[in-house]
Amino acid sequence: MLTRQIRRFLIVGATTVVIDFAMYRFLLFLDTPTAPAKGLGFIAGTIFAYFANRLWTFERAKGGRNVFALFVGLYLTTLVINVAVNSGVIAVMGEDELLLALAFLMATGTSATLNFVGMRMIVFRSKRLVDS
Repeated sequence: MLTRQIRRFLIVGATTVVIDFAMYRFLLFLDTPTAPAKGLGFIAGTIFAYFANRLWTFERAKGGRNVFALFVGLYLTTLVINVAVNSGVIAVMGEDELLLALAFLMATGTSATLNFVGMRMIVFRSKRLVDS
């Protein structure tokens, strides 16, 4: 079960990253400051990620207000971490194209790891995980 969830999470995650990155780069093209552009890209990906992970990765996991609130709490926490990592890497290394991409990947990798653990252990935990 864990292996299947990880594979599905990676597929959903890759799609989420494409959505995040496309929005981020589009907003940068419109001269939006880096941190808000990164945050808005992350939010666009988050909307997709909630539905895809709840319905597919965690196999129609229970939804509802409480689950959605946990998901939003997790993603708000990882949003702050994502933007902080992105901004920190840029502050240390600079803003040329390669470094913007590196900062994006580092921020995304950090938040993705935290999101999977949080979704599996807290948000969409299965009865099997609770009982074991």
